[in-house]
Amino acid sequence: MITVNLTVNGKNESVTLPAEKRLVDLLRDYLSLAGTKEGCGIGECGACTVLMDGRAVASCTVPAGAAEGADILTIEGIAAPNGELHPLQQAFIDCSAVQCGFCTPGMIMSAYALLQDDPEPTEEAIRVGLSGNLCRCTGYHQIFDAVKQAAGIMNSK
Repeated sequence: MITVNLTVNGKNESVTLPAEKRLVDLLRDYLSLAGTKEGCGIGECGACTVLMDGRAVASCTVPAGAAEGADILTIEGIAAPNGELHPLQQAFIDCSAVQCGFCTPGMIMSAYALLQDDPEPTEEAIRVGLSGNLCRCTGYHQIFDAVKQAAGIMNSK
C-alpha cells in the first residue's frame, strides 16, 4: 500500500491504495470522480485524459504513486463553482459534439490543455491537439467546431 498526497480540482487529497493502482483508478475508485473514463487501458484512446501539473496525460498510463504532489484537473474541476459550465463544455453541447459521450471528458480535457497553450488555435492545431483522443461517433467536425467556438468565447472575456 502507498499513500498519495495530491491536489485534485483544487482540493488537497490523501489517498491510500495498492501500489499497482493507476491515476485513473485513484480518481474513479477512490475519489469517485467518474467523469474520467477508461477506454483502452494503454493510453491510446484518450478517454482518461486529465491535466497533471497543467499537461494533458493519459491517466491510465500514470502509476498512482507518480501523482505524488501533483496538481490534477479533471472534467469535474473545470466548471465554475456555481455549476456554470466551462465554455468548452457548453460549446460541445451547442455544436452537437456529444453523441455517446464516452470520449467527451477526455476530448474536453485535451482541448482545455490546448487552449491554455494556444488561445487561438487553427483547425490544424486543434487536429494535432486532439490527435490522442479517439471518437467513434461524431466524425470530429462538431468537436473541432466546438473547440473553435469555445476559443472565441474565452478570448472575448
